[in-house]
Amino acid sequence: MKNVVFTISSVSINAVISENKSIQVNFNETASLGSALAPEVGGATQPNQVFVDLSSGKLTNAVRTSWDLGFYSGTDFRVVINSSVKMSAKQTTSTNIDEVQTEDATMIINQGQGNATQIDDPAGDITKTTIASISATEAENKVYLINMGSNPATTKPATGSEGSAGGTSRGWKKVRILRSGNDYKVQYADISATTHDEITVTKNAAYNFTFLSLLDKKVVSVEPQKAQWDITFTTFTNIIPGTTTPYFYPDFVLSNLKGGAKAYQVLTSAFTFDAFTLANVDNAQFTSDQRNIGSNWRGTTGGTDANGNPVSLFVARTDRFYVVKDPAGNVYKLKFTGGVNAAGERGYPTFQYTILK
Repeated sequence: MKNVVFTISSVSINAVISENKSIQVNFNETASLGSALAPEVGGATQPNQVFVDLSSGKLTNAVRTSWDLGFYSGTDFRVVINSSVKMSAKQTTSTNIDEVQTEDATMIINQGQGNATQIDDPAGDITKTTIASISATEAENKVYLINMGSNPATTKPATGSEGSAGGTSRGWKKVRILRSGNDYKVQYADISATTHDEITVTKNAAYNFTFLSLLDKKVVSVEPQKAQWDITFTTFTNIIPGTTTPYFYPDFVLSNLKGGAKAYQVLTSAFTFDAFTLANVDNAQFTSDQRNIGSNWRGTTGGTDANGNPVSLFVARTDRFYVVKDPAGNVYKLKFTGGVNAAGERGYPTFQYTILK
């Protein structure tokens, strides 16, 4: 609930202010009936993560290289790594953050290369982070080697292609995370350093996570409050279906699972978008997987440019739409209407949605 408080501080006529000097007017926020939105992920290199609140139509942008670790605000002590830049983490046997570590090339994630145990659970299960739960027993918390992943490309890729991970390496770090009361104490450094920096990261129950930039050495703002967003447009480190191999996806959509939002897919062979009503919603389909939209909304087909060179042609699939339930329990139907601009460049998603009543 939002409100405005009006207070009488003085009068200009011959009068006396009585006891009731203030009045509060309350406004109940009503969920949006629907809209058409175009999240600004930033074009083919997709430098931004965009968080969408369907009830208000608000879009919140965050530069995806602005953070490295997310510290869970729930009762458990869990830390996630930035899946949007191909980060990975590997536990060492050491508890000494000042011990020199070395790069491990097997941790680098390329298409079809990497170790599934060194990334967070792609489905979003907070109990399956690659960094173990932070123990109250300090000696149990090991140092982790962190591959910081890759930057977006700095040059525009060929039309129809994407460059979300085509940039330079973001380097390596080592971290050791401890508890500090109900908060986190983070020790971190370059892997060749024999001294370290330290920062306390405070839990904030209004948010899913508090985010830390190891490169900028500070806490940063990324996600809106956990009840104020439903889906996010991002790049994402997933697992190739049917394998245990990491694979990096552009044009990915995640649900705010930890905040209470869920989604599922509907094929138009079962229901048309226009005819789908609240009575058609199947609550059993709202599974606890943040990837239920994922990359399913789009595809690519082979083609050639004017010179006969092969290009990847982006396709927004029209044979499906999605049902999204937000943290407040509002239910929407949502369909994607595009993913490229007029020139055919990727990284320009558009969608429409309507509340179901």
